[in-house]
Amino acid sequence: MASSHTVLMRLVASAYSIAQKAGTIVRRVIAEGDLGIVEKTCATDLQTKADRLVQMSICSSLARKFPKLTIIGEEDLPPEDVDQELIEDGQWEEILKQPCPSQYSAIKEEDLVVWVDPLDGTKEYTEGLLDNVTVLIGIAYEGKAIAGVINQPYYNYQAGPDAVLGRTIWGVLGLGAFGFQLKEVPAGKHIITTTRSHNSQLVTDCVAAMNPDDVLRVGGAGNKIIQLIEGKASAYVFASPGCKKWDTCAPEVILHAVGGKLTDIHGNALQYNKEVKHMNSAGVLATLRNYDYYASRVPESVKNVLVP
Repeated sequence: MASSHTVLMRLVASAYSIAQKAGTIVRRVIAEGDLGIVEKTCATDLQTKADRLVQMSICSSLARKFPKLTIIGEEDLPPEDVDQELIEDGQWEEILKQPCPSQYSAIKEEDLVVWVDPLDGTKEYTEGLLDNVTVLIGIAYEGKAIAGVINQPYYNYQAGPDAVLGRTIWGVLGLGAFGFQLKEVPAGKHIITTTRSHNSQLVTDCVAAMNPDDVLRVGGAGNKIIQLIEGKASAYVFASPGCKKWDTCAPEVILHAVGGKLTDIHGNALQYNKEVKHMNSAGVLATLRNYDYYASRVPESVKNVLVP
């Protein structure tokens, strides 16, 4: 019976099913051919029909099941009745079989804040770089990211017509992260992943200071954290404001659950309480291993510009 499970594990199990539904919506919008692109603040800040439909789906599905949650989504949408077919009320039973970490067992619904990015990597989505795209549902308690779900709608999309599209990764601090194969970059290699569409002199200078063997420029914060946990990159370096709390909440959990570290460029932990400003104004530094190596190489000139 649902009531025998903790609020947190029920929420994560529901978020998993909701994220899978979101991935289906993302693929359907592409298949139908009309992305409904709108510029928000500039030519690189876009919103599509998928962003809008997925946010309605996630937020409405969560709010129906967990009415006392605080839910903060990226898109500023007018309130409207949500089509029943966007609602997902299932939950992933495998998650409910897992024990809830004892420190979270007494959490109440109203204590949790959920940060939703319905489509992380929107610009790449509009350009057909589909493996950059993720759906992010991050769960925070007392200002700390403690659980998260990432759906990759187009995982496997280059693997041929018979490949199963999409996957869902999830994690809870103190329990672990699941849905992928953890892999590290070979020892001694320094591969930096950074922004593809929000470059600046500051970003370039900070990346260069890392003395990288290679630099990957890709879209989406979720995608970059997946590169870290799958051994494609050693550090995610983004010395710029621009990334928001809904971009980092879920990915941070997955990374922390396997022993990695995500902070701002000064080394401060990010805060996710409901009153916090949405912008990560002091940038992002994240690694699976060897965090101190990269943190020690952030130039003082960069730190002086990026004020938390």
